[in-house]
Amino acid sequence: MSMILWIDEIDMGQVSAAGPKVAKLGDLAQAGLAVPKGFAVTTDAYRAVIGQGDTARQIDGLIAQADPEDEPAIGELAARVRKIVQQLTLPADVTEAIRSAYAELAERCGTTRLATAVRSSATGEDASDASFAGQFDTYLGITGADNVVDAVRSCWASLFTERGVRYRLQRGLSHTECPMAVGVLELIEARASGVAFSVHPVTGQPDRIVMEGSWGWGEAVVGGLVVPDHAEVGKSDNRILDYVINDKAVMSSFDREAGAVREIPMPDELRAARVLTDIEVIAIADAVRRIEGYFGHPVDVEWVTSEAADDAASITIVQARPETVHSTSSAPPPRWDPAGYALKYAFGKKKS
Repeated sequence: MSMILWIDEIDMGQVSAAGPKVAKLGDLAQAGLAVPKGFAVTTDAYRAVIGQGDTARQIDGLIAQADPEDEPAIGELAARVRKIVQQLTLPADVTEAIRSAYAELAERCGTTRLATAVRSSATGEDASDASFAGQFDTYLGITGADNVVDAVRSCWASLFTERGVRYRLQRGLSHTECPMAVGVLELIEARASGVAFSVHPVTGQPDRIVMEGSWGWGEAVVGGLVVPDHAEVGKSDNRILDYVINDKAVMSSFDREAGAVREIPMPDELRAARVLTDIEVIAIADAVRRIEGYFGHPVDVEWVTSEAADDAASITIVQARPETVHSTSSAPPPRWDPAGYALKYAFGKKKS
């Protein structure tokens, strides 16, 4: 049993242990793309805590009583299960494995008190039908070993949302068949962040790469508080076809004293300023093109530009998943909704 796997030593061959989000980051790192340093708390750890013994029997007993069509009852039941998970005392070996890995990650990043993003990586998530996309929790700005342990447990609890429980019930699946891994990643200092698509997210045009971005982290976009800048790049010639600068009234920034990401008023000089330079637009497009080619299908990519440099080297890829709106559906194209796409694809349900 291996409770910890490092991103720089895994790939999609270990998706059953690390979950698709973290395993995909390992794959991208091996393909030469810049990704955050970090590790996975594996599905073995989940099974050791939740997938066996009295806890598993208690959860299974509750879920067995549920009617998949009774949404109010499932919502109440799911809340009870999440409370059980949140109140669990983790075994000492699991706690120590997470604490030791966090200390090593902090050392690798050159700090003793590292801020992290703690992200769910459930097996079955990001599948081709996107049934799970964006529904599990991510916690930003988590600092200190004890807080990381708590955030991992909270990610495990998010496996039992009403939607998740109902989905598994309708398909006759147990939570033990869809265990949750959790990624613990260095929190990249976000000068700006956003999402990019290797096909146009509205029209499905495969000849262009489309990206959205705003200052800081993505919560302000998810909350509908800001309309991000919009850029389109020709896939064949890397020509910038369009760049729309939008009025960005607020931004999500990391408050180091509070150890959390907060929404703050946008400085006046940034409200109508262009978020991405031409160099960054092309660098993001290059990364998206490489990722699409590497995986062999259209993709949605979450990116961050750091404070370190205003050039291609400042781009870090923090997530990639299959594009599902156009690659798997013949339905009419949806209306473009930046907040909706950010919530589903890029930033997920983030909490601090």
